[in-house]
Amino acid sequence: METMTQTDIRAQLAASKQMGTLVEVHDFDPAGDTFDVGFVLAMDELFVLLLGIDWDGKINGLTAIRLSSIHRVRSQTDYLTTVSLKCKVAQENGYFDLWKLQDYLHSHDYQGKNLLRTLLEDSYQNDLPLVIGTKKYKGSDDFIGVIADLGTIKLTLHYFNSHDLSSLWEYEILLAQIDYLRVRGTQTATARKILDQVFHEE
Repeated sequence: METMTQTDIRAQLAASKQMGTLVEVHDFDPAGDTFDVGFVLAMDELFVLLLGIDWDGKINGLTAIRLSSIHRVRSQTDYLTTVSLKCKVAQENGYFDLWKLQDYLHSHDYQGKNLLRTLLEDSYQNDLPLVIGTKKYKGSDDFIGVIADLGTIKLTLHYFNSHDLSSLWEYEILLAQIDYLRVRGTQTATARKILDQVFHEE
């Protein structure tokens, strides 16, 4: 698939936000086999914020993606038509918004804000788990945990490995190396349960 210019990517994201339509954001592999799906909520100079939607048509959290890592943005695809119809089924049957994010967004406006800093501070101040993807490990691994310390240049994350729950691990991450961030959704709810039940991080 052809890679879009940053100008075209920003324009497509802005148009999707204005129209309130679902988009595919291809930010993993150039072949386009792995991508994020969601509604565009906000965009700053470095990141776009999506209300993420999973394959079952449910809201699965907030996802911030570094704009420079995006290869292309697609709309009005057959895949998005399928997901959109699944969203309608989820809404009709009461499982579209399990995490109450629509209510949350009514009282939290991300327009005109530093998206990365705002999301990190929310997670840090409220002791909320988050998922961090970095440039170094993108496409192969990400980190799930809680922020132990948040500075202006870097953060310290206490994270766990799902295949080795013997201990929490510590990792320093430069903010400039963060490629994507997921908060307030399915992955982080699961992480909260693991942290509470396994590591007693209540």
